[in-house]
Amino acid sequence: MRIVLSPSSLEELFSHLEHFPQAMVMAGGTDLLVRLRQEPVPNQRPLLLLAGLPELQGINDRGTEISIGAATPLARLISHPLALGHAELLVRAARTIGGPAIRNMATLGGNISTASPAGDSLPALQLLGAELELASRHGTRRLSVGDFVAGPGRTQVRHGEVITRILLPREEDFPHQTFQKVGLRSALAVAVVSFAGMFRLSPDGCVQEARFAWGSVAPTVVRLPGLEEKLAGAPLDRDTIRSAAALVREGVSPMDDIRGSADYRRSVAANLLVRFLEGIHA
Repeated sequence: MRIVLSPSSLEELFSHLEHFPQAMVMAGGTDLLVRLRQEPVPNQRPLLLLAGLPELQGINDRGTEISIGAATPLARLISHPLALGHAELLVRAARTIGGPAIRNMATLGGNISTASPAGDSLPALQLLGAELELASRHGTRRLSVGDFVAGPGRTQVRHGEVITRILLPREEDFPHQTFQKVGLRSALAVAVVSFAGMFRLSPDGCVQEARFAWGSVAPTVVRLPGLEEKLAGAPLDRDTIRSAAALVREGVSPMDDIRGSADYRRSVAANLLVRFLEGIHA
């Protein structure tokens, strides 16, 4: 029979991790429970439940940054005034994760820890400059989301360590923001390609700042800093948009799988950028 542990404090959690080094950590369980049901031979590794830990809940204003508890349900995130006011892009991405029942259980920390190339929160978090607070019995450290995710299902979490908070720096407002994804069906779909964009125009119609990120086109989220640098100061016209799309097709390197071919993903990645920029240009 599987051991299920429900610590009431971080200290108790760290003690359990020390005594049960093979334990599986679970917040909402929307990914983990599916994986466990699919295992051909059920394992009996202990389950460590995080949902009851107050240190991992809530959304707070720290002055220079917004702090989100790793076990905060997505449904609470997308309705919270701080998130709506200072992390609009993340809210947009979180709204696409599953349906209402899933979002009532799923957590931001869980979506990050799964480290899926199709993780909907990851492109938005990278554009927002998010960092993770990771804690263990030996102390805490901070790591950017981009550095934390090492590949599909692989992260930089250390033994005895958990994500406690997601930290979003306050930044100057971006009037134009988008999160889009293309899947094999219209709802509850895993992204074949996802795209996050943040954009500012100067008063004269030139690009002041652009940030873009794509999911499901590589093992980890793809940023194209060369494209962002080339756009800076350029007029947002049809030639600029056409050139940007070409750079996306050259810059992403997706793989073929059962959900889409590499060529299809490459075209979709470019088309999502074009749709975003044309909407601003119109």
